[in-house]
Amino acid sequence: MESSERVLALVDRLRTTEHVTVTDLAAETGASEMTIRRDLDQLADQGVLRRVRGGAVSLLLRGEATPFAVREHEAVDTKRRIAAKTDELLTDGEAVILDGGTTTLTIARTLTRRRLTVVPLDMHSANALTGASDVRLLVPGGRTTPGALAFTGPLTEASLASLRVDTAVLGVCGLSAEHGLTAHDLDEVPVKRAAIAAARRVIAVCDAAKFGRTGLGLVCPGTELDAVITDRTAPERAVARLRDAGVEVHLV
Repeated sequence: MESSERVLALVDRLRTTEHVTVTDLAAETGASEMTIRRDLDQLADQGVLRRVRGGAVSLLLRGEATPFAVREHEAVDTKRRIAAKTDELLTDGEAVILDGGTTTLTIARTLTRRRLTVVPLDMHSANALTGASDVRLLVPGGRTTPGALAFTGPLTEASLASLRVDTAVLGVCGLSAEHGLTAHDLDEVPVKRAAIAAARRVIAVCDAAKFGRTGLGLVCPGTELDAVITDRTAPERAVARLRDAGVEVHLV
C-alpha cells in the first residue's frame, strides 16, 4: 500500500473508531510499526488525531471536514478529470470565481495557461495561479481559515458583492436534490452565496462521495446550480433528480 493510500485508510479507520493502536494498524495495512508511527505523527500535526501511548485517539468529529492536507490525497484522478472538464466548459476571456478546496486547487493548476480573469477564494489557488502570464488574478482578501486558507468574513463578501462574473465554480461538502449544496464550515456559507449572487453561471464540482454527505450549512438549493461536474460513480437516482431539476450534470 502506497503512502497516500495508507494515510487515507488510517483516516477512514479514525472516522469509525475513536482509539487505534499501532499494532492493529500495522497488521491491517501491511506496513511496519515504525511506518505507522510516522503516519500517526503526521496526522497529529494536521489535527486529525491525538497521539497516546501505543496508538492514537481520533479528533475527527461527525460532520466536520477532513483536514485540507489529507483531502489533497483523496480521489486525485477524479479531481484531474473534473478539472479537465471545467477547463473545457470555460471560454477564454471569462471572469471566473474559483472556490476554495482541493478539487478547485486542481482546477486552478489546470487553468494556468488560459486567458481568464480569476478570483480565487483561497490562498492555495491564488498561489497556484500566481505567475500565470495570461491569467488576470483578483484576490478578494479577508481572513483565512486554518489549513484550507479559504477567504472568509465581511471583506471577502464585500469584494464579491462588488463583482459581476461569468462563472462561479463552487466546491462541495455535500450535494443532493433534496438538501442542495451544503458546507461544513459556516463561515464559508455566506462567501459561497456571495459568489453565486455575483455569477451569471454556477458550476458545482465534486467527486461522487459528496452525494452521500450533508454539511451543516445550506449554501443553495440544487435548482440554483446551472451545472454539476462529478464522476461516473455518482448515484444514478441523485443524478436523475438534479437533471429533473434542470441542472446540467457532466459525468467524467
